[in-house]
Amino acid sequence: MLPEISERSTTLKNLKVIAFTHKLVDLKDLGSLVICNEELESRLISLKNSFDIPEIFYIGTCNRVEFVFYGPHELTAEFVKEFMHKLNFCVPSERLECFLNQVNTYEGIDALNHLLRMSCSMESLVVGEKEILAQVRKAYERCRKSGFTGDFLRLVMDRLVKTAKEVYTHTRIARNPVSVVSLAYRKLREIKLHDNPRILIIGAGETNQNIAKYLQKHRFSNFVVFNRTLDNAVALSTELNGKAYPLSELPNYQGGFDVMITCTGAPEAIVDTALYQSLLRGETDKKVIVDLAIPNDVHPDVMLQFPVHYIEVSSLQAIASKNLQERCDELVHAEQIIANNIREFLPIVKQRRVELAMREVPQKVKEIRSFALNEVFASEVSALDANSRQLLEKVIDYMEKKYIKVPMVMAKDILVKASHADIN
Repeated sequence: MLPEISERSTTLKNLKVIAFTHKLVDLKDLGSLVICNEELESRLISLKNSFDIPEIFYIGTCNRVEFVFYGPHELTAEFVKEFMHKLNFCVPSERLECFLNQVNTYEGIDALNHLLRMSCSMESLVVGEKEILAQVRKAYERCRKSGFTGDFLRLVMDRLVKTAKEVYTHTRIARNPVSVVSLAYRKLREIKLHDNPRILIIGAGETNQNIAKYLQKHRFSNFVVFNRTLDNAVALSTELNGKAYPLSELPNYQGGFDVMITCTGAPEAIVDTALYQSLLRGETDKKVIVDLAIPNDVHPDVMLQFPVHYIEVSSLQAIASKNLQERCDELVHAEQIIANNIREFLPIVKQRRVELAMREVPQKVKEIRSFALNEVFASEVSALDANSRQLLEKVIDYMEKKYIKVPMVMAKDILVKASHADIN
C-alpha cells in the first residue's frame, strides 16, 4: 500500500512517466514504438527542446516502451498526443492514435511507485524476472552519458536499484524458474551426463533456440540440428558450432546421441519406436529425451520399450504454474519494501534540494565579507594596527565558517521534520 503524502508535498509532483506496456499493447505492436540507439539522441533532444524538459530517459524492452522525465508538464491527453507526434514514429497516423488509447501515464508518487514496481519485475510479463533491472539501468546510463538526465533522476535511479536489490534479497519473488525452457534445462542438469554428450536437436524454433543458449552457456559443444527448413537448422547449428540437416534426413542419421531435444509444430508424434531404434545405432544405454512440443514429438511407446529419462512439457508446465503462484504470493512482501522506500525517498530528495541551494552560500558569504571590509568599514579597518587587523580576520573567518554550516544543518532539520509531517 502506498504511503499517503499530503498535497503540501510537491517534491515528487514533477516526476512523470508515459508508458506503453504488454498490459494494454499487443507485444507484436510494441516494436513500432522502439527507438534504435542511432536515433535515440536526436529524438530525445527534439523532445527536450520542444517541451522544455529538464531531465528525461527512455526505456525500450520486448514488453515495454516508457519515457521517464522530470518537469512541470501535466500529462493531459493533448500533451501525450503532442509528445508522441514529436517523436516522429514511422507508423500511420491512425495506428498512432490507437497507441494513444493504450497508454498509461503516471505522475508524482504514482510515477515513483510504478518505476519501483517495474524495476522489481512486479510489472513484468513474467513476475520475478531480474533482467528488467539490468535493462532499466542500461537505458538510464545511456541517457545519462548523453546528458539527458540530471540530479533528480540520478536520485530516482539510485532508489530503483536499492529497492530492487532489497526485494530480490528479502523475498522469494525471483526464486524457482517459471519458464518451461529454464525448468527443462534444470531437469536436464540434474541427470548425470557425460562430460560432452552428443546432443540431437529436432526443430530450430524459438523454444529450441532458447534451450540451446543454456546448453551453450554451460560449455556443451557436440550438437547436430535437424529442421524442416534447412536454413533455420543451419542458423541454429552455426550458433552452436554444430552440424545441420533437413528433417527428412533424420532416419538416415548414424551419429548416435546421448540427449534428444525436440520441439516441432508437427500435429502428431514424429519419433516413433522404429525411428528411435534407428537413431540408437545399436546402443543400449539409457538416453535422455527432452520433449517440449505440444502435442509431444515422441510417441509414448518409445518410453515403454526403451530405457529413457523423459522430460515432457506438460509436467514442466505444472511446475511452472506452481512456481509462478509462489512468486505472486510474495508480492505483498515486495509491496511493503516498496512502500518503505517511498517513505525514505521524500526526505532524501528534499535534503538534496537544500544541498544544491546551499552551494551558493559560501560564495555569497565571501562576497559580503569582502564588501564589508573593503567598502562599508574600509576606513575603520585601515585605521587598525596589524594585531587588531589579524584578530578581526580571525573573528570573521570563524563566523564565516559557522554561518555556512549552521543554516545548512537547520534547513535540513526543518525539511526532514516537514517530510515526516507530510507522510501520514
